[in-house]
Amino acid sequence: MDATRRYDALVIGAGMSGLAAGIRLAQFGRRVAVLERHSLWGGLNSFYKLGGRHFDVGLHALTNWAPKGARGRPLTKLLRQLRLRHDDLRLGEQTWSEIAFPGTRLRFSNDHELLRGEIRDAFPREVDGYDRLVERVRATDIAATQGPARSRALVEEHVGDPRLVDMLLLPICYYGSASEDEPDWIQFATLFQALYLEGLCRPEGGIRRLLDLLRGRFLEEGGELRMRTGVRAIRVEGGRAVGVTLDDGTELAAEHVLSSAGWVETLGLVEGADAPRPAPAEHGRLSFLESISVLDRDPRELGIGAATAFYARGERMRYRVPADDVDLDSGVISVPTNFAADEPPPEGLVRLTVLARPDRWMDRPEDEYRRAKEDAARRAIEAAAGCFDGWSSWEDATVFRDTFTPRTIRQFTGHVNGAVYGSPAKRRDGATPIRDLSLIGTDQGYLGVVGALISGITIANRQALTPAASTAPAGGSA
Repeated sequence: MDATRRYDALVIGAGMSGLAAGIRLAQFGRRVAVLERHSLWGGLNSFYKLGGRHFDVGLHALTNWAPKGARGRPLTKLLRQLRLRHDDLRLGEQTWSEIAFPGTRLRFSNDHELLRGEIRDAFPREVDGYDRLVERVRATDIAATQGPARSRALVEEHVGDPRLVDMLLLPICYYGSASEDEPDWIQFATLFQALYLEGLCRPEGGIRRLLDLLRGRFLEEGGELRMRTGVRAIRVEGGRAVGVTLDDGTELAAEHVLSSAGWVETLGLVEGADAPRPAPAEHGRLSFLESISVLDRDPRELGIGAATAFYARGERMRYRVPADDVDLDSGVISVPTNFAADEPPPEGLVRLTVLARPDRWMDRPEDEYRRAKEDAARRAIEAAAGCFDGWSSWEDATVFRDTFTPRTIRQFTGHVNGAVYGSPAKRRDGATPIRDLSLIGTDQGYLGVVGALISGITIANRQALTPAASTAPAGGSA
């Protein structure tokens, strides 16, 4: 092969984890290329233009809020390692967010005392147990590669009221669980810290600000970003990855391959009859339908004051693959205008996400598919608005709406079943059965924006750089 086609490392996917890994590798003089099948960078958290408007994909909010200068926080650690400035992100904090069940609402903000006070008022007998749960979360090593598989039972050791258990679990599931009903304990502790102990924020102008900073940093460090460059296969010789074959047949050689495609999807790229194959239980099954509604007024005029709102219509939480097209009984609402910003979005926006059944969306005829997703979006909006006293439905105030489904997610990410959070079987050490082939991103175990960045940094440091290169930061989620 031509010497110009040899690299120290190849990174599959220009999402958050891929760009972060590329930056770290390039910072230490590695010759690295990031390969992206699509025309835009960002992966699960990207951006697009439609109807003359700019939209984010995936981003509700960044978790792990940390003020400028804070020490020891996941956000500040990753910014230091990527050599980005806190000021460049122009992060706006949430006003406040809430969790709503019938008859009970809990507010939380970037000051944890708000949530603790809400629990004290709504569940006075549980506040001491909640404090012990917080202590246990703080004591958990969220960088560990193994931990208890179940989280609900551990929460119930401290919190006796099943409603409070469900209310604490619902946002954690919606913001990162690839498993039905509950994540494992390490993911629970990671997301609990990220959501409740640190909090939510949003880059002014949306996700593109962060993505452009990452792209610019990668290119400044000498990395090569190859867009519209899909990977057809990962080449293996003698049990180790030696490079990739692109969709057009071009072969690229490398000492290391880092893949953000997902556990199931990455193994599906490995060439050879003896390539490892994932078990059926390792395939992700949880996916979502999301609508983005542009309003003719500020959402606060409709009574919508929360930055993010999680809700359940029933007495108990249900976070499972629906029996029908979508599950209208729970969801999450994000309102970008309810985050602090010197320059707020020019129009009111409301994003609504509900669980969706993947196989009901994949192969429908186009006309039926379009009708079904608009009907599902409308029904989900009516159901969600009815869960909050004082809210009016934003349907009549909507001047433009875009909706995506599991089919959309599969098309633009390649994830089997459009599974946003990937496989329920995470590989926290990033290892695969193939030497010099490592996982980064969703299926490595850190989730969301901050988690994905940390994943790329961690695995680049651990697998492809010398041990003296760096110590990876721990923690992070969305």
